[in-house]
This record gives sequence, C-alpha cells and structure tokens, in this order.
Amino acid sequence: MKPYPLVCQLKPYIQPFERILAVKELATLAGAPPIACPGQGDEPTNYRVVSYQPQDYLTDRLTYWEYLAPEIAGDGVEASAGPPPKGSTPYALDATIGSITEISPRQLTRQVRREATTNLIKNGISPIELQTKLPFRGEVPLQQRRNLRYGPHGIHEYRGKFFPQLVRSLLNIADAKPSAQILDPMCGSGTTLVEAVLLGCQAYGLDLNPLSVLVSQVKCDILLVPPDQLVTEYEALKTDLLNVANVQEEELIWFRSLKIKDQEYLSNWFAPEVLAQLDPIMLRINRISNPACRNLFKVVLSNIIRKISWQKDDDLRVRREILADVNIDVMAEFTTELNRSVRTILAFLYENQDFAVGQAKVIEGDTRLVDQILNELTRKVDVIITSPPYATALPYLDTDRLSLYYLDLLSRSGHRQRDYGMIGNREITNSCRQLYWEKYQQNRHRLTDDITSVIDLIHDLNNNEDTGFRRRNLPSLLARYFLDMRCVFEAITKLLRPGAPAFVVVGNNHTIAGGRRVEIETDRLLAQLGEAVGLRLVEKIPMEMLVSRDIFKKNASNAETILFFKNN
Repeated sequence: MKPYPLVCQLKPYIQPFERILAVKELATLAGAPPIACPGQGDEPTNYRVVSYQPQDYLTDRLTYWEYLAPEIAGDGVEASAGPPPKGSTPYALDATIGSITEISPRQLTRQVRREATTNLIKNGISPIELQTKLPFRGEVPLQQRRNLRYGPHGIHEYRGKFFPQLVRSLLNIADAKPSAQILDPMCGSGTTLVEAVLLGCQAYGLDLNPLSVLVSQVKCDILLVPPDQLVTEYEALKTDLLNVANVQEEELIWFRSLKIKDQEYLSNWFAPEVLAQLDPIMLRINRISNPACRNLFKVVLSNIIRKISWQKDDDLRVRREILADVNIDVMAEFTTELNRSVRTILAFLYENQDFAVGQAKVIEGDTRLVDQILNELTRKVDVIITSPPYATALPYLDTDRLSLYYLDLLSRSGHRQRDYGMIGNREITNSCRQLYWEKYQQNRHRLTDDITSVIDLIHDLNNNEDTGFRRRNLPSLLARYFLDMRCVFEAITKLLRPGAPAFVVVGNNHTIAGGRRVEIETDRLLAQLGEAVGLRLVEKIPMEMLVSRDIFKKNASNAETILFFKNN
C-alpha cells in the first residue's frame, strides 16, 4: 500500500481533551501514529503522519483538523504537482518548523468547510444567494471559535446536547465505514445519528421522549431532501402565512382537535391571542406533503413554544410567569426562527450536495428493552455512541411539556406514566419510593459494591424526619438509575458485534446528605457496571465541558468522561 507523507494542522481553538481525540482519530484513519513537528512548544498544532490512506480520504473524514498538506520537498519527499484541489490554497505546512511555504497545496477538511457554512447565513441572505456561494470555491470563511450548531445541529434547543465534533471523532476512532450500523439507544436530539448519517452509515436511535424522536428523525431526514424542494416548501409556507387573516378564538381548528384536558392545560400557559395566532401556522404546516419538510417546520414551531408561552424562559421546570402587558407577535417569532433554521440547513445542503449520506431509523421506545425492540440487529451493531442521563439530573419530559402537548405528541393523561419510565427521572411518589427501595434490596447483588455503598450511605445520612422529600427520594432514585443502566449495558452486549466499541459519555454529580457533601461518581460507577455485565473497559478519557450557549447553560456540568468499552 502506497504511503502518503502528510503534515496536518489542528484547529486553533480546541480543548486539551479534543487534542487527545484528534491524535487518536488521525492515527486510526491514517493507519500510523502522527508525530508532532518539532519546534512548536508544549501544544503543537502541526503533526506529521505517513498515511496509508490518501489525503482526500483524510480531509473528508477528520474532525479536529483544519488543513492537510503533502509534506514539502526537502525532507526526502517530492512536493505535489498540478493545480490545487478544490477548496485548497496554494501552500504547504513546513514539517520542520511548522511555518507556511509556497510549495504545495494544503486542503481544508470537509468538517471545517461544513462548519463555515454558518458564517454565510447572516444579514438576511436569500436561498438563491446561498446557492451561488456554495459549495465553497476559493477562500472559505473559517470559524474563529468552536461551532456546535452547523447544519441540522443548529435547529431546536435541547438540554444536554452532545457535541457533534465529539461524536464524529469517536466514529473515526472506531474506524466506522459507510456500511456500518451505528446505534444510540438514548438518542436525545439525534447528534450521534446525524453524524453517522453524514458518514454514510445506517443509524438507529431510541428514546422515550416523543419530541426527541421527532427532532432526531427530522435532523437526519432533512439531509436527504433536495435543497430546491426545501426552498419551494419554505417559500410557499412564508407566502401563505403572510396572507393569513387574524383568526378568532372560536375558529381554533387545530387547538380544538387536541384532547380536552390538553386544551385546558395549554389555556393556562398561553394567552388567548397567542393560541389564535398559532393555529393557522400549525394548520398550514400540516398541509405540506413532503414529510421531512413538514416535520422540520413543526420542529421550528416547537422551538418558539417556550418563548411565546408563560413558561419562564430559562427554567428547566415548567413554571409560569404571566406577562399580561407583553404583546407577542407569534407570526414574527415563527418567521424569524423559520428563516434562521432553513437557511442554516440550506447552506449545509448546498455545501454537502456532492457527498453521499446514509439513513436513520428513530424509534419511540424503552432503552432498557432496546435489544428486544431492535432484535434484528443482534450481534450486528458496529458502534454505539450514547450519553445517558445523569442520575436524577434533568426533568426531560417536563422541560418539553408544552411542545409535547401542543404538537399532539403526548397527552397530559399519559405524561406522568411516561415520565416514570424515563431513565434518570427524579419525580416519584412516596409509594414509588418504597417500591423502588424494595426492588433495590432484592436486586442489590446485581450492582457493584461501590454502587451499593454510595446508595446505602446517602440513605443512612438522610434517614431522619427533618430531611426534605427530594433528599429522601434520592437513594431510591439512584438505586433505580443504576439498575436501569445495568439493563441498558446488558442490552448493549447483545446488540454489539464481538469486539465492537461502545462509547458512553457521562457526567458526575453530588448531593448533600446529613449535612455533608457526597460525590456521585457516575463515570467510575458505570465503568464498573459495564465491566460487570461483560463489556471490557478500554479507556476512560476525561473531558472538560465547554461553556454552553443555550438556555440551559446554568444547568450544565463542568466535566464529563468518555467511557470507551469493547464487547467481548
């Protein structure tokens, strides 16, 4: 196999853990370890690698790298000849000193080109202008800081979002091929699925939250829609909505199609005039024939629901704050969000139009039963990448309650039961607490000694009359969380091919029990639990959490860990 001596330049703004992943992904894809070019200090940006894959393959796959170039002449390697490749500049990186010299072309990676598409969607650029500018030719407006919201990743706020670059790098470290079958059994907003589809893989996702299922499927399906078709549906929707007359309350056709209890509940969270303005938007969206476009526009509508309701905007819980003197223009809010979301996706589609993508199948179901739900994948899954909920950390369904009800994805009558089924749920009754504790006592042998020690310690410290109900609930909730996660790990072992990798990204938390701080080291405890069911822990990679820019940033953890398992 022909070797290709290359010099590769890292993105200038990556974190230390991303540097570790960058070197790992380059080593896997190139088939040889990269070596830092000398003379660059403690944090080198340029690495030399003798790749056993051609340069174009690496530029299409790599995540944390900005440029690749043939190693320059002078080190015993001839410089490349001919015109620079598309999207490149006529320079090469000097492998000796890391400088730029006018000898041979360097190529931007596909990843940085995709991220750069978000730089074009400002200042009201039209779809026609986007089409003329993309795919990039010549100079590319590179990002100067981390960009987590390019293409489908840029639609709909979602607490606990994965970093798309993290997922892509893990797929590279796993050496996932376009024919690979990728699974995220707790898919959330679909980040793993989107990145798998972008590599041409078949992706599978599972989640109990119906909004998660909708958002995840939309993000993947929209990648298969021809840009011109999206433009046609988008322009027609905008035109029709501009001509909509004010709808009187008694004409709320969509709203009155919802279940009575859902209507009653929503009426307590939206001003009557807001519901009146929402109705024609929803009715018009439902008339769109293309399902991917129709569902995209529903997701856009969902993303403004919190803002136009009486729900406190930056609160994870559903708490009401009636602003009677605020005049909300629902049509303007929706149109603004529609313009932003569609342009973000269009820019990505135009840049990516010559690159084949895969498909995704997203299922609403119980993760603990994923091996039964996807039994056709038994011992066939090539890679699992997932981020389970923190133990008792986030009220997932509660946060999205208004969207779930208004879009008719979940009824109020079924909400509580669904909530109890969510892994990591923190809402239980006294009777549930007792039931969970009894189940724990019967099944504690299924957990490791370190897990039972933490649960028992918190139980003993909180076992007094002055303890509030949330702290009294915690031992039972933790017991249930780890028993549930054992079920998930057991299911994973049944679906993964022998020797196939599973990456589990999880964060830690803590509690105050009996007046003292008790650390809940979820990463260490889940690593033990995974090994207890037959997975082999290859590595633990600590990663500091990036500062989140979304509305849930106050609830973000500052550190997570990548647990890298392989199936036996």
